[in-house]
Amino acid sequence: MEFIEKLNWRYATKAMNGQTIPQDKIDNILESISLAPTSSGLQPFEVLVITNQAIKEQITPIAYGQSVVTDCSHLLVFAAWDTYTAERINQAFDHLVEVRGFTNEGLDNYRQRLLSMYPQRDAEVNFQHAAKQAYIAFALAMAAAAVEGIDATPMEGFDAAKLDEALGLREKGLRSCVLLPLGYRDAEHDWLVNLPKVRKPREALITEIA
Repeated sequence: MEFIEKLNWRYATKAMNGQTIPQDKIDNILESISLAPTSSGLQPFEVLVITNQAIKEQITPIAYGQSVVTDCSHLLVFAAWDTYTAERINQAFDHLVEVRGFTNEGLDNYRQRLLSMYPQRDAEVNFQHAAKQAYIAFALAMAAAAVEGIDATPMEGFDAAKLDEALGLREKGLRSCVLLPLGYRDAEHDWLVNLPKVRKPREALITEIA
């Protein structure tokens, strides 16, 4: 119930006060991203954590002037792989084998299956698939932020091409897909802060099949 209370507390914060988030809370949010499940365990994305004020101010017009980008404590940029390559897939599987200390025929066959499928697909198809995995981690980050009492603003409202250029993401084989400013709400200047949360009725959202 405490978790549900935290989710009811959170909302898409429209104004932040610039206060700095303690590092331990940021570390917990970032750890939730690391622990997120992803398809085949590939974790096909990276997260940029931006605290540099000049860079945040550079990004603000790219995000259509949304003040939370400038006024947040930490700006998380979720950037998905631009495509799947044999090198990326092998690196992920090699790391798995190293950590677990063994491999087996089933794992080797699964690696070969992915190698025979993913790199041959259209790059845009692969990016969209990778971006979906980033969104799983993004959702966990928002939930973790709520647990930590940190406000967050999910943002797709930005010019991805311009952000990729500003941060040099394409050169790294990445494309931005979603932003998450983290900070503390400025209740006095946030028009949304006291409005009730509006969601579909349960019966309109959930169908139970027994």
